[in-house]
Amino acid sequence: MTKIRVMIVDDEPLARRGIAARLKKAPDVTIVRQCAGGREAIEAIRDLAPDLVFLDVQMPGVGGFDVVEAIGAEQLPPIVFVTAYEQHALRAFEAEALDYLLKPIDDDRFDRTLERARSIWRSEERRVGKECRS
Repeated sequence: MTKIRVMIVDDEPLARRGIAARLKKAPDVTIVRQCAGGREAIEAIRDLAPDLVFLDVQMPGVGGFDVVEAIGAEQLPPIVFVTAYEQHALRAFEAEALDYLLKPIDDDRFDRTLERARSIWRSEERRVGKECRS
């Protein structure tokens, strides 16, 4: 079974651990990298091409929206923005985010977000598979 390759980007170690703990319960997910900042995330996203990124909005230096801008929409995997501030939601969806989770993260809300990501990932996998067979 091919697993969804996920990256976690957050400057707070506790937040990274919380997301990682939730993801480790999902047998169809593998965490390919955890990053503590935006600069590190830009390089890691380009190098590893994850299927999904949980991305903190506010980080010192290079924030989540800076990461999105640096990577570019055509290269960007689905993004779930994670933040303690709801005022960034509109901008997140303008950046075509898959979802927007508020800290502290609610388990049910996280599960629904992950299920949406699975659905998108499966449809993308089927589309790519059909293109390869053509």
